[in-house]
Amino acid sequence: MLIKRKREWEIPERLATPEALFLNRRALIGGAAGLAAGSLLGGRTALAAPGDASPYPAVRNPAYTLDRPVTPERFSGDYNNFYEFGTSKTVLPAASALKTQPWTLKIDGLVEKPFEIGVDDLIRTVGLEERLYRHRCVEAWSMAVPWTGFPLAKLVALAKPSSGAKYIRFETFMDKAMAPGQRAFYYPWPYTEGLTLAEAGNDLAFVVTGVYGKPLPNQFGAPIRIAVPWKYGFKSAKSLVKVSFTADRPKTFWEGLQASEYGFWANVNPAVPHPRWSQATERVLGTDQRVPTLIYNGYGEQVAGLYKGLEGERLFV
Repeated sequence: MLIKRKREWEIPERLATPEALFLNRRALIGGAAGLAAGSLLGGRTALAAPGDASPYPAVRNPAYTLDRPVTPERFSGDYNNFYEFGTSKTVLPAASALKTQPWTLKIDGLVEKPFEIGVDDLIRTVGLEERLYRHRCVEAWSMAVPWTGFPLAKLVALAKPSSGAKYIRFETFMDKAMAPGQRAFYYPWPYTEGLTLAEAGNDLAFVVTGVYGKPLPNQFGAPIRIAVPWKYGFKSAKSLVKVSFTADRPKTFWEGLQASEYGFWANVNPAVPHPRWSQATERVLGTDQRVPTLIYNGYGEQVAGLYKGLEGERLFV
């Protein structure tokens, strides 16, 4: 007899997506996530014919569920860290200046052949799915998000990194005219983040192009970002323009600014406080609740093995 053991962060599917609109739209497009993919040839993809159906909303992957209802978009969509557009949480108006079409992603570094690819072409190449993820900010607030995208491992496979590649570095756009926050000289712009190649290959690491059943709004990091749900949110870089494969560990934006408070690993751990506040609990957006923070944000079963032998590293700050 097959017995399926429920993970600690799973709940019944009936609680997973409270927005009936998404279900109706899925019914209209059927298998939109199964759109025919172009093939990567000489650094370019075959363009889909005009009139292709929108890939949103994508079919939800039932393997990724939550321990709480999805955070309504009216709360998560108006509470965002995006320092390129200001240091407040209400960056939505300023982020409207972000021009997301056309948008090209550059893949370089220790790869078989560097290339550039348009985000729309990349979507056609790899296909999309929806996943429900917890998101935990280092500032001790959290939300539950229906991200649309594809596993980061698919992007790694397209890049064909060489045997010398050990890390993957993410870089955000740089445009001071468009993003007033980048005029602040005391920040080490552009925004950069990084993972080990082993972390990038984990099933949970996700490249995001949409949310709430539609393309990413600007304030969420349009048109392409990553989501690394077992780490604090600043590890999930927004509005990517370049992904580089390196032999050396990249120095990341917040690590470069204040290494004593924001390290490279930044895995969620309730027992390790930030130097200025506790991480034991988190405030859930859209509610008046504070709930206990879970080790690795509840994803320990999937990711704890990545850090065996690294006990001497600052894995949680």
